[in-house]
Amino acid sequence: MQNDVKEILFSEEEIASKVKEIGQQISRDYKDKNLMLVSVLKGSVIFMADLMRAIDIPLTIDFMAVSSYGSGVKTTGAVKILKDIDKDLSGFDLLIVEDILDSGITLSYLTKYLSNKGAKSIRIATLLNKEDRRQADIKADYSCFDVPDEFVIGYGLDYDQKYRNLPYVGILDPKIYEK
Repeated sequence: MQNDVKEILFSEEEIASKVKEIGQQISRDYKDKNLMLVSVLKGSVIFMADLMRAIDIPLTIDFMAVSSYGSGVKTTGAVKILKDIDKDLSGFDLLIVEDILDSGITLSYLTKYLSNKGAKSIRIATLLNKEDRRQADIKADYSCFDVPDEFVIGYGLDYDQKYRNLPYVGILDPKIYEK
């Protein structure tokens, strides 16, 4: 796996420090609110696990599985919900936890979708922000790192379901997906 990484962008230590910082900010911002973290599977599961441990106020969690990529490197533009949220959202202040805010198509769709399910408020926390590829008018409320327009892997992010277990975020060598 390591040989497929062109460059390491953010080390395990850099990620841990930034996640802790974001967790402290979320704890302050949601101090007297009814916080629910909603992880967008599968990519955000590692970020979500670390982030929720960095938040020191009561919270609940839930998960959604959404697809807009298939096995390619670019979004198809069509959002498909594979697993919906389990809880009634009435009275909850949602924080959607995502691995990367790329085109914004998926998160734009999800914020509207979850808003229609009665959430009191909805914000977004993302590990990575790829502003150069944004197609939808959406921004993260909490973002750990900005990334260049490269295909990134690690810390939950994958290419064809591989590389999620790398402890850092790196750029995938294009020779892997340009076959």
